[in-house]
Amino acid sequence: MKIVIYGANELAGIIAAKFFEDHDIIVIDDDASKREVFEKLDLEYVSGSGANINLLESIGIKDADIFIACSDNDEANIVACLTVTNMTKLKTVCVVSKKDNVESLSLVRGSKYQKELMIDYVLWPEELMTQEIFRIITVPNAIDVENFANGKARLLEYRIDEDTKFINKKVKDCNFPDETLIVGITRDSKLFIPNGETQLLLNDKVIFMGSSYSLDILAGKFSDDTGKVKQVTIIGGGNVGMMLAQNLEKANIKIKLIENDYKRCIELAENLKNTLVLNGDGANFELLEEERVGESDVVISVTNNDEKNLLCSLLAKQLGVPKVITRVYKNVNANLFEKVGIDVAISQNGAAIDDIENHLIKTDIEILATVERGQGEVLEISVPFNFKTEMIMNLKFPVNAIIAIIQRRNRVIIPRGTTQVMPNDSLIVFTTQENSEVIKEYFKRY
Repeated sequence: MKIVIYGANELAGIIAAKFFEDHDIIVIDDDASKREVFEKLDLEYVSGSGANINLLESIGIKDADIFIACSDNDEANIVACLTVTNMTKLKTVCVVSKKDNVESLSLVRGSKYQKELMIDYVLWPEELMTQEIFRIITVPNAIDVENFANGKARLLEYRIDEDTKFINKKVKDCNFPDETLIVGITRDSKLFIPNGETQLLLNDKVIFMGSSYSLDILAGKFSDDTGKVKQVTIIGGGNVGMMLAQNLEKANIKIKLIENDYKRCIELAENLKNTLVLNGDGANFELLEEERVGESDVVISVTNNDEKNLLCSLLAKQLGVPKVITRVYKNVNANLFEKVGIDVAISQNGAAIDDIENHLIKTDIEILATVERGQGEVLEISVPFNFKTEMIMNLKFPVNAIIAIIQRRNRVIIPRGTTQVMPNDSLIVFTTQENSEVIKEYFKRY
């Protein structure tokens, strides 16, 4: 696949690094000085505008498969995508940062105002990150949540701490609920697929997959309070802070939102019906104590500054908040934040990359989700019609992988070793990123 990227920022760098080994990448940017950032990757860097017709023709835009406009200028991205759409039939992706632009661009897809010039996919990283944070908030103690099979099956990730009932136990001795599988463990920042003899150690991050019902039962084993999250504090009232508050209001969760800008507080108060909006500095420890932030079930710091988010989050942990979620702008900071005690660090660029990989740069086998910053992948694989029915225990995968879910017509099956895989089944398979291609090839044999 030939991918053309307009904009040489951090998001472009992550996209290029993720895909350059398997795809032809061309990066376009007005600033020639940014070329050196991409020199270590096997790709082509072109200086100029992504909306320049002559430049686009010179790089063979008509032979490309996908055009991603992700510069820091929304308007430039929009013009570039519309230019490419007018020249070619390739898929266009427009990354935007302003809500107004998201709403305006939605008019080009399926509405009465639709015209011939269309942008195929509008990607707003802040919205993707907001959705991810909301999913994590609504499951006590979970640090990652994904839904599959129309909500009938899920993926939940938990961290093993001193109070976890399963600490130092072998997987085979944990007596997890039926229809629950451990598919992955991250230890010392490295993801691996466990077996029954694997011991669960302090600070392990454990990934479960199974039926939604069984994982609801499992959630109670990771928390003494099995009820829903009742009180949340949000630090930062930008787009993400306001969208989170709006979603949490619908879930009937009590919310405090702390924002330093007084004018923005007025706007927030006008748009949020059941949120207590506080004008102040989320890094002010006295304010946090005075407002009893320590009584929150979850604190989310989503200001526009990594250092500020880290400080606010560490103060919340000092106050005894059980779950702290932190926004990171620089992708490299995510692991660092978690190492110093933050429960969940989420990058909006990371959320954007997952969306691009999972929904846009597709193969015949779809990636439903990625976990642990791309180290693990959840694949959806259609079993060929000429596949010979076989029990899972007899399948000889060449690498470690786990069939976590089988969709058979209207049934969702959480399999055991004796469960049969049949032709035309749809399998949801968990494996590590380095083994993903091998598993794909395994099913292509038939």
